[in-house]
Amino acid sequence: MSMPQNPLIIRTSPHLKGTQQTDRIMLHVVLSLLPVCAAAVYFFGLSAIALMLTCVVFSVATEYVANRLAQKPPSINDWSAALTGLLLALTLPPGLPLWMAALGSIVAVAFGKALFGGLGNNLFNPALVGRAFLQAAFPVALTTWVQGGIANRFVNFYATTLTLPFTIPDPGMLAAEALSGATPLSALKFDHTTTASLNLFLGNINGSLGETSAVLILLGGVYLALRRMLDWRIPAAIISTVALLSGMYYFWNADGTMHPLPTPQFMLGAGGLFLGAVYMATDMVTSPITPMGVWIYGFLIGTLVVVIRIWGGLPEGVMYSILLGNALTPLIDRYTRTRVFGSKQIHSKTS
Repeated sequence: MSMPQNPLIIRTSPHLKGTQQTDRIMLHVVLSLLPVCAAAVYFFGLSAIALMLTCVVFSVATEYVANRLAQKPPSINDWSAALTGLLLALTLPPGLPLWMAALGSIVAVAFGKALFGGLGNNLFNPALVGRAFLQAAFPVALTTWVQGGIANRFVNFYATTLTLPFTIPDPGMLAAEALSGATPLSALKFDHTTTASLNLFLGNINGSLGETSAVLILLGGVYLALRRMLDWRIPAAIISTVALLSGMYYFWNADGTMHPLPTPQFMLGAGGLFLGAVYMATDMVTSPITPMGVWIYGFLIGTLVVVIRIWGGLPEGVMYSILLGNALTPLIDRYTRTRVFGSKQIHSKTS
């Protein structure tokens, strides 16, 4: 008996697939970050270049080693490891010792990604896992900031950049010296001083590499949204929630004795809000996929940012807010998923 010319082929879902490939999406995300990286180099010079290269190289190397140990095909060509390293670098102080950046990159890929089974299986954003580890392991280094724009930043490193593990930097060995200073959020919370809004959005402030320019980050997000490589509803929900809640807090306390108060524009421009909202909270793996879920997710993150910044003991709360949002993503997806047409929702009971 001859076989039919058109046999029935049975396959599991999904049956419809998008035209965008993972490596192409990751590459475009990296490209959209290049202006932000250029601004970081402009303000912080050689140390910024060294920090970004260290994070990217060690992230890619860790991914390669993890694949070899797990006997998996190489995945370093999909740009995900390079993106993790670049995002991690943008969350770090410009003068952070390179050995700490390398260690954070290893933790980000090994424990934030490979441990869960690789790309697509991780629960948390890998770059933020690395950043959280460094924050817990080296709190002093992660809260030590240097001033940008010094004259010799393009020919010398900051004194702390090339510090050896567990040693104290020798300021006399390197010429690129700059006085330490507080970030705008730290200055407001602990010193009760404000920063000009224009400097916040243009990046001429003390802070991490990714705080260099909120305007450039926003333009990168618009580029990705137009190419449908980013869910615009997530950053829109986060930013609008921060603006609304901080605005309400400001106007309700405007006649009080607590001064200066954080204005809505200060809360938007200060810290890593734009970097986190546009590039980290929108991670396709760790964010909700339902239409209602993304708004709930964004509202949750924005609310936590405001609560931590105003009432918390830390000046910044973007990292912890996104990590908590990542942890709640499966729950959000579960309770906001769309009911299949023609089906009836059944609630199971446990004894």
